[in-house]
Amino acid sequence: MACGEEALRIAETIDRPWALVHAHTGLGIAYLKKGDLDRAIPTLGRAIDVAHSVGMRSHRAGAVGHLGAAYALAGRIPESAALLEEAIAQTTSLGSRWRQAQFTVWLSEVRLRETRIADAADLAARALLLARDHEQRGVEAWVLRFLGEIDSHREPPDIEGSEGHYRQAMSLAAELGMRPVVAHCHLGLGTLYRRVGRRDQAREHLTTATTMYHEMDMRFWLEKAEAEMKGLQG
Repeated sequence: MACGEEALRIAETIDRPWALVHAHTGLGIAYLKKGDLDRAIPTLGRAIDVAHSVGMRSHRAGAVGHLGAAYALAGRIPESAALLEEAIAQTTSLGSRWRQAQFTVWLSEVRLRETRIADAADLAARALLLARDHEQRGVEAWVLRFLGEIDSHREPPDIEGSEGHYRQAMSLAAELGMRPVVAHCHLGLGTLYRRVGRRDQAREHLTTATTMYHEMDMRFWLEKAEAEMKGLQG
């Protein structure tokens, strides 16, 4: 985030559209990963506006997809779905296939929030194939983590499937140094175990998630982990 903020200062000083688009997008993504939506949403919105004004279609599509993900976290589900569908369509038409796996798994998350579990599972499976086809191992870790999330929301929960996907995601994320994804997996497992009454395992994973989010100053996610911990104590 410090690098992104410095890049934005430089871009504003030289006042070049391409630099402003890259700086706003990069910084917006950093805010998004942290869960700082109050800063992610306007920063990504600015990237979209500048990219549109100068015809940077591919870069605009990238910012649109990330803004769609930010809207999903903010609970703005219809807007999120529209933006992610637009981003996927644009990247497809422009041939920017390397972005499609990430945008597709984010659309899968939206479908899960809409309780369209079958659609969410289909999109996540497609995202996994895309990530593996393009050797995007970081995106693959995100997709595996979300497949675990989908399995945990089935009725009844697919405990074995969810555990397997979360653990695959954690292993890959740990190898790649993706600590936020590891923390998300611990949160997912803790939430799953709380739902099915496995309180000791839930407490273990929620404690780990809480500690990691605190260390990374990811307050948005820390509040979610703390809420799950309170639910466990209730």
